[in-house]
Amino acid sequence: MPLMLLMVLPFAAALMLALGARCGRRMHVGIAAGASAAGLALLLLAAPAVLAGTPLTARIAWIPALGLDLSLWLDPLGLLFAGLILGIGLLVVIYAQGYLAKAEPTGRFLSFLMLFQGAMIGIALSNNILLMLIFWELTSLSSFLLIGFWRDRADARQGARMALAVTGGGGLALIAGMLLLGQAAGSYELATILTRGAVVQASPLYPAILTLVLLGAFTKSAQFPFHFWLPHAMAAPTPVSAYLHSATMVKAGVFLLARLWPVLAGSDLWFYLVASTGLVTMIFGAGVALFRNDLKAILAYSTISQLGLMVMLLGFGTPAAATAAVFHILNHAAFKAALFMNAGMVDHETGTRDIRRLGGLA
Repeated sequence: MPLMLLMVLPFAAALMLALGARCGRRMHVGIAAGASAAGLALLLLAAPAVLAGTPLTARIAWIPALGLDLSLWLDPLGLLFAGLILGIGLLVVIYAQGYLAKAEPTGRFLSFLMLFQGAMIGIALSNNILLMLIFWELTSLSSFLLIGFWRDRADARQGARMALAVTGGGGLALIAGMLLLGQAAGSYELATILTRGAVVQASPLYPAILTLVLLGAFTKSAQFPFHFWLPHAMAAPTPVSAYLHSATMVKAGVFLLARLWPVLAGSDLWFYLVASTGLVTMIFGAGVALFRNDLKAILAYSTISQLGLMVMLLGFGTPAAATAAVFHILNHAAFKAALFMNAGMVDHETGTRDIRRLGGLA
C-alpha cells in the first residue's frame, strides 16, 4: 500500500514532533526531513509506472453511506504536485534548521509544517472529492498555525486570521460546489467524474457548480479580488513563505482548476470567468510589485501575478494552454521558493528587507 504509506508519513512525523517537542533540534529536523525524504523516495519508485500510463490506486471503505471512502489515486498530475510538495518540503526543512533562532521551538514549527505537508499530499492524491475537501480545509488550518507561528507579533496574528478567513470562506463555497458536482456527475469518485464532463456541463447545476468551485480556487490561489491576504501572510517566517506561498498552498487552487479542467472547461462561462480573472490578477500583481520596497512584498505580489498567469492559461480552455499552465506550476515553484529563501538569508544577515537600504551584497 505505497499510497497509504505516502499519505500517512507526514502525519506520523507531525505527531512524533508534537510528542517530542523537548527533543533537540537535530532530532526534530531528522524526523521531518526523514519523513519528507522517505515520501519522495516512494514517489520516485512509483513514477515509472505512473508515467507509463498505469495510475496507482488504493481504497479503504470509510463512510459508505455518505459516499466518502479513503480513496487515493496517483496519476501524472498528482505525481507532479506531490513531487513539488515533498521535494521543496525537504529543502525547506533543511533551510529552517539554520533560519530559526536557537531559542525558537523547532518541534512546534516542524510539526505544523508536516501537518501542512500531509494535507497537501492528501489534496494531490485524493480520488474522492469529499476526501479532498477534508484535506483542503486542513491546509487552511495548518497554514493559520504556520503564518501565526510568531505569536508575539501583531502582524503575524493578523496575517494568520486574514488567511484563515479568506481561504476558509472560499472553502465553504467549495464544499457546496463539490457536493453539487457529485450530484450532477452521479459519483464522488474523481476518476469517474473526469469521464462525465459532458454530463456535468449539460446539467442545470453547472453554472452554480462552476461559480462555487471557482470561489474556492480563487480564494486559495489569491486571485483578484481575494488577493489581499497573501501579502499580509508574509509576516510568517521565510521557510513558511517559501513553502506555502510559492510552492504549495497557493498552487492548490490552480491544481484544483487543472484537476477539474476536463470536466468544467470548454464552456463560454468558464472562459469568461477564469481567463478574465487570471488576466486582471496577472496585470494587477505585476503592477503593484513595481512599487514595493520590501523584498518579500515584491515576491508576494509577483507570486499573485504568476498565479494569475496560470489561471488565465487554464481559462483559455485549450490543451496547449493547459499544458503550459501545468508546466508553469513546476517552473514557478522552483524559482519562487529559491527567491523567498534568498530573501530570508538577506534579511537574516542584514536585518532589513528594504531594497532602498540594500546593496553590495555579492
